[in-house]
Amino acid sequence: MTDHSYELTVRRSFIAQHFLTVPDPGAEGDPHSHQYTVEVRFGGSELGEYGYLVDIDAVEAILDDLEGRYRDQLLNELPEFDGQNPSVERFARLFGDRVEQALTDPTPDHLQIRMWEDEVSWASHSRSLGT
Repeated sequence: MTDHSYELTVRRSFIAQHFLTVPDPGAEGDPHSHQYTVEVRFGGSELGEYGYLVDIDAVEAILDDLEGRYRDQLLNELPEFDGQNPSVERFARLFGDRVEQALTDPTPDHLQIRMWEDEVSWASHSRSLGT
């Protein structure tokens, strides 16, 4: 066991729309756009065969797919948000679900998604991997 800890982070930005479905949402109840920035952070204590915690190109390919899914979409109309308020917290968790499902590298043991919906507000979701 090593006492070293590694992190790798890849960031991506895209525009998507949503509207909140909570009681009295104010202006947030009308469809509006956000410049979302998502930060995908992997953590682990070991590096793989080639000295990577996770291959950046593989992470970028996952993010390409996810950006293609959500860019310029109204989140409320997507099946994964059906009947749910499309909050930035829920979106961060959903992104984590999708990243974990697509990840083939067994080296990282932790995943954190940090998602900004503007320059000042963000939410994060963390989970252990491979357990």
